[in-house]
Amino acid sequence: MAQDHPPPSDDPKYEEQLEEEDEEDAEEIDEAEARKKASSLEARRLYLEQRLAPPPVPQPSEMVLDKLGGYEFFDKVLKKPKCVLAPMVDQSFLAFRMFTRKYGADLCYTPMFHSKTFSHDPTYRKKNFTTVPEDRPLVVQFCANEPLFLLKAARYVEDRCDAVDINLGCPQNIAKKGNYGAFLMDSPDIVYELVSILHKYLKVPVFCKMRIFNDEEKTMNFAKMLEAAGCQLLTVHGRTKEQKGHVQGVANLDIIKRIKAELSIPVICNGNIQEYEDVQKNLDITKADGVMSAETILRNPAIFSGKKIHPCDLSDEFLDLCETKYPTQLKYVRTHILHILKDSFDYNADLRVAMGKVRNIPQMRKVVNEIRDREKNGQKGSVLSDILLREKRAAIKAQKAAEAVITEKEVIESYNMFNEEGET
Repeated sequence: MAQDHPPPSDDPKYEEQLEEEDEEDAEEIDEAEARKKASSLEARRLYLEQRLAPPPVPQPSEMVLDKLGGYEFFDKVLKKPKCVLAPMVDQSFLAFRMFTRKYGADLCYTPMFHSKTFSHDPTYRKKNFTTVPEDRPLVVQFCANEPLFLLKAARYVEDRCDAVDINLGCPQNIAKKGNYGAFLMDSPDIVYELVSILHKYLKVPVFCKMRIFNDEEKTMNFAKMLEAAGCQLLTVHGRTKEQKGHVQGVANLDIIKRIKAELSIPVICNGNIQEYEDVQKNLDITKADGVMSAETILRNPAIFSGKKIHPCDLSDEFLDLCETKYPTQLKYVRTHILHILKDSFDYNADLRVAMGKVRNIPQMRKVVNEIRDREKNGQKGSVLSDILLREKRAAIKAQKAAEAVITEKEVIESYNMFNEEGET
């Protein structure tokens, strides 16, 4: 470093010397900061490399040979579940699982977790996976395309659940970009490895949830491949990955019936559950061991009970659970209330807007109570909320000429065709 300066002088050479020393000091400071920054970046790089490095290949000595599977596991551990809560992104968290258990859900799945993130990020695990002793039987679902990361993630939960499920059914674009969900069905070799590694090295059984192909024989071959790889229970969503949103259509129950007849493991039917009576209808048609509900149970969490409970009463009860027993992020609580009270919000635009602005559960209760009061007094608001109306207008305008006139009738017709998605 430069020495302390003597008293100022009018000598031009002395001024030049001062400038040179100042430049030297600045260079040394910059160099020190650069070294510090480089050291920090290098440490961060090494840290990330360690965390993201592929887990070690499991050894033959780690194989788990003495675990139940198939119908023995289905009967003794799961207790022959008939009604199943589906894995739904940002939906089937602890509070909602416990809520549906009260009303007849025999088996519950967690939301889909990303196996690679789950395997190396403790914050992600802590934030997303919560359970309690009474939250059983429980299946934890992962999306994956790398066997070693999937095994590492699954080992974090194997002592806190009854089975681990591999998501082969998500049809959303994010799954396409990540090469998982229903899009991984086009890579059966990878799928086989995913199922096989869990079957061999996990303490609990591996389940799978798949969609179907347009080609029936291709569907059958895929299902049989899953069983051969070690899948111990298969849930079949009777739609292709292209059947979603307003082109969802009716689920193909006949293919599920054939899968059930030709496989030797339990089969769960997913699709076409709109009301309580559909549960037994689907079982009669497919001969499946159980049925799974996703979208419908979001709107009516009591569907498996067959009870007719007013949506406002269901909302109040769910809010109590979230506030007193199973703390849940407010955004997820709000989403559930919007689903449960969907029909009411469709006719109360201002209250839907109000629900979007609430900051705590007591404020949510006020909105629910206002809906209850309006219905008692025969009051209704506008048909569609202003927010939804603007969203639909924007969507239609993007498809039509810029000068096209968008009528409210067109918006309502478009909205009626729209099916909110969340199922995986």
